[in-house]
Amino acid sequence: MNPAVHMDGITKRFPGVVANDDVDLAVERGSVHALLGENGAGKTTLMNVLYGLYEPTEGTVFLDGEPQSFDSPRDAIDAGVGMIHQHFMLVDPMTVWENVVLGNEPKTWGGLRVDEAAAREAVVELSERYGFDVDPDARIEDVSVGVQQRVEILKALYRGADVLILDEPTAVLTPQEVEDLYGVFEELTEQGKTIIFISHKLGEALSAADEITVLRDGVNVGTVASADVTREDLAEMMVGREVLMEPATTPQKPGDRVLEVTEVHADDDRGVETVSGISFELRAGEVFGIAGVDGNGQSQLVETITGMHNPTDGSITYLGEPMADESRREHIDRGMAFIPEDRQERGLVMSYDLTENGILGSQHDPPFAEGGRLDWRASRDHAESVIEQYDVRPPNADAEAESLSGGNQQKFIVGREFERDPELVVAMHPTRGVDIGSTEFLHDRLLELRTEGKAVLLVSSKLDEVQGLSDRLAVIHEGEFTGVVDPATVTEEEIGLLMAGETLDDDSVEGAAVHNAGPDPVGNGGVETDTGTDDTLEKTDDDIENEEVDA
Repeated sequence: MNPAVHMDGITKRFPGVVANDDVDLAVERGSVHALLGENGAGKTTLMNVLYGLYEPTEGTVFLDGEPQSFDSPRDAIDAGVGMIHQHFMLVDPMTVWENVVLGNEPKTWGGLRVDEAAAREAVVELSERYGFDVDPDARIEDVSVGVQQRVEILKALYRGADVLILDEPTAVLTPQEVEDLYGVFEELTEQGKTIIFISHKLGEALSAADEITVLRDGVNVGTVASADVTREDLAEMMVGREVLMEPATTPQKPGDRVLEVTEVHADDDRGVETVSGISFELRAGEVFGIAGVDGNGQSQLVETITGMHNPTDGSITYLGEPMADESRREHIDRGMAFIPEDRQERGLVMSYDLTENGILGSQHDPPFAEGGRLDWRASRDHAESVIEQYDVRPPNADAEAESLSGGNQQKFIVGREFERDPELVVAMHPTRGVDIGSTEFLHDRLLELRTEGKAVLLVSSKLDEVQGLSDRLAVIHEGEFTGVVDPATVTEEEIGLLMAGETLDDDSVEGAAVHNAGPDPVGNGGVETDTGTDDTLEKTDDDIENEEVDA
């Protein structure tokens, strides 16, 4: 029998880049197939070929043994291929059924009106057929992220998809929602659907997939049955060498208090409170982690701590002194490094080269400036050092930031911030978009900073990362800490409950050391206010054009 999907000899070239090099991929009907690989390995490009976003330079796509030629995603959809992107494409004020049928509504009155009853009935029938627990009349803005993902899957099924492609499907889900998604996979495959999902999470691939294909540098290095391999095997296939899977942490006694956050409230840009009275302290030689589903106030909390916005209430003390109306540049001068959530908006000037980006926030200070003049030799030496130490590719200090892949942009920002010799590192998703080999290195570097007595505030949606690196771990939900736990003893299921807004009693925790909210180690809530004072990492054109180059 022919496989549901057969991609034969797929090559995709872009100017100066071979993204896929003679890739073969076969996916059996009714199976779950994972596609793994590092940044730039060619995973998304290959799936974009299957979905009709790209035409292959060479090679052929077969569906059930029939050759296909897609000029657009519409052609792929008509052939039975659907794609669920990492960032959902839903209209928040509309209901579930309205989103599912949007653009393909059944009509009445000679095609002049939407047949709402028929549309709603079709969505209910689909939901019941595949065991989806979805209220067709609920508005998207009122349902969880996990339900929104099911709505995206229903959209694809409504359009007749037999092959479903999911891009990083668990990136924004709690552990419980991930398990629910696996149940959805099982129900779909039992009814003959075929699923391909892109991931960089090894455990996810092993748990959910029947077979796993690994790409490296645009080449298929192997397809294996998930039952026959380990995480270590997959990591070595992805990277080409043995990888240390768990960060090697050692017990360490925290030192003096570096940061104290007391009953902080903050608003988002719309004036809506998103942080509601959060309190905690962070000491030298300690990693304090914050876990939670994106969008629960962690962004506003971090931006308040780092001087991007002012709190609406509460106080923040850094190195024994209150922080009030200080800019990011002043924070840098006081030894606070910051890895932002959005690398392109907050971390880099995309049109600047790496030499220029490497000194952002420090361009007025020695060794990069003397007597009001930039020292370009020192600036370039610094950029080249960061590029070499943190394996930024291409290794070219003259390359503009926008020419780098997302993972390499991230590595450059992390290197720049780590090399400031900070007292406090505020790291938000430090390894987002970074491949396994570089993640291993960055984790080691974070732990080195901890050993050197630096304080680290780590915010991450990767549970294995934040749990493996933290000395204490807070879980945030809707702007409040639902608990502070011992990461060495708390289970992933317990963290998932906290991420969903539940609280844990002593019996359910079983030694997880949940700390009640309080004014000393931890409180409830947190919010941020936009004051428009984001001048932290600014460098104007005048800075560059009017300064004298030191040859």
